Amino acid sequence: MNTREMQLDFKRKFNKSDSQKNRNFLVPEIDLYLNESAELIVKKIARPKVPGQLDFESSQRTIDDIKSIVVPGVWTTVTNGIITLPSNYNYYVRGRVKISKKNCIDQEATLSIREHKDLFEGTAFYDSSFEWRDVNGLFNTNGIEVYTDGTFTVSSAKISYIKKMRYFHNAQDYASGAGYIHPSLGPLTGTVSCELPEHMHREVVDIAVMLAASEIQTSDLQAKLAKLGYNQLF
Repeated sequence: MNTREMQLDFKRKFNKSDSQKNRNFLVPEIDLYLNESAELIVKKIARPKVPGQLDFESSQRTIDDIKSIVVPGVWTTVTNGIITLPSNYNYYVRGRVKISKKNCIDQEATLSIREHKDLFEGTAFYDSSFEWRDVNGLFNTNGIEVYTDGTFTVSSAKISYIKKMRYFHNAQDYASGAGYIHPSLGPLTGTVSCELPEHMHREVVDIAVMLAASEIQTSDLQAKLAKLGYNQLF
C-alpha cells in the first residue's frame, strides 16, 4: 500500500473497532501513529526486551518482515581505533574488520561486540586475537571502539545494520496540498512511502489503530488487541 491507502485503511479500521464512530483524525495525526507503529515493529523485532520473542533472524518470517531496511554495509576506515557509525544507523547486525600484523596485511576477521561489564581484555580466552581472526568491539558515544592485543592493527571495518526509516507521510492530502510542518523535520509536502516490505503495511496500520485507540479510550484496549491479534506486541 502507498501512504494514502494506509491512511484510508487506518480510518476504516479505527471507526470499525472503536466505539467513538467517525473520529476525524487529521492527516498529520495519522502520519504520527503510522510512523510510531512502524518504529515499534522494528524495535520489537530488532531488539526485543524478552530474548527470543520475534527476534530478528530467529525465523525467516522476522527476516522478511524488516529485510528492506537492513543495510549490508561497506568498508570504511577505522580511525584511532573507532568505527564511526553511519548517520542512519539504528541497530547492529554484524561486523567484519581488516587486520594487519607484520607481513600479513588486511586479513578479514570477525568483530565480536562485547558488553561493558565484560572483562574481555587481558584474558586468554576472550582477548582479541590475530591468529583466531577475532577482534573485540565496544559501543560508545563515538561509535564502536575496537580492541587489539597490541600485536596487530585494525585498518577498516564493514558494519551491517538496520537503518533508521525515513518519516513516511501523506502531506499532499493536507491543507489543500500545501502540506504541514513537522515539529522536528520541518515542512513536509507530497507523499513518502513506508520503507517496510509491502506485506507489513497492514500490520503497521493495525498497530497504529491500537495506539490511537489506547490514547482515546484505554478501558477496552485489551479487547481491541485480541480482535486484531497483536497481544504479543504490548
